[in-house]
Amino acid sequence: MTVYVDDMKAAYGRMVMCHMLADSTDELLTMADKIGVARKWIQKAGTYHEHFDIALSKRALAVAAGAIEIDRQGVAAILKRRRLEIAACAPVTEG
Repeated sequence: MTVYVDDMKAAYGRMVMCHMLADSTDELLTMADKIGVARKWIQKAGTYHEHFDIALSKRALAVAAGAIEIDRQGVAAILKRRRLEIAACAPVTEG
């Protein structure tokens, strides 16, 4: 189980943002608490695509706290894996 930060650099006002995601919601929220990101800023909560958009200053704190740096392809691979894991756990309906 791991927390990841990507290398995106998207302008948002005067800030530059990237994504922080994790293998589990608990890990994502624990890291958010650790680096001072309010839990209310989580995006797409409860889905395979849940993440935080964080400023580069918070990214540096996350990396110092053990987050793994990934690129865009890394994000795609993680999201695909999480989507498939959720699909594998979905109940099968007859019909």
